[in-house]
Amino acid sequence: MPARIYQPARNAMTSGAAKTKHWVLEYVSGAAREVDPLMGWTSSDDTQSQVRLTFETKDAALEYAEDHGIDAVVAEPHKRKPNIRPGGYGDNFATNRRTVWTH
Repeated sequence: MPARIYQPARNAMTSGAAKTKHWVLEYVSGAAREVDPLMGWTSSDDTQSQVRLTFETKDAALEYAEDHGIDAVVAEPHKRKPNIRPGGYGDNFATNRRTVWTH
């Protein structure tokens, strides 16, 4: 069964980068999901789609996949460029500012 190895993206609702340092191995779903007519819940016969393994490094995830005979595809993360200002936020309130800062 194929799997994919990726590094989770940052949550769009926050500026933090928590839970984005590790690598995840997830199995690709082999069966389509079905909707229960009574409750409306979705279900699947594929129990592997519930498995989600985390690893410290990409190499550890690849090694695990090789050891267990898993076809794994690696999705490289798209890193964003860091936005670092020379003075930072505190520079807005510095006493030696050369320009006037007002709202």
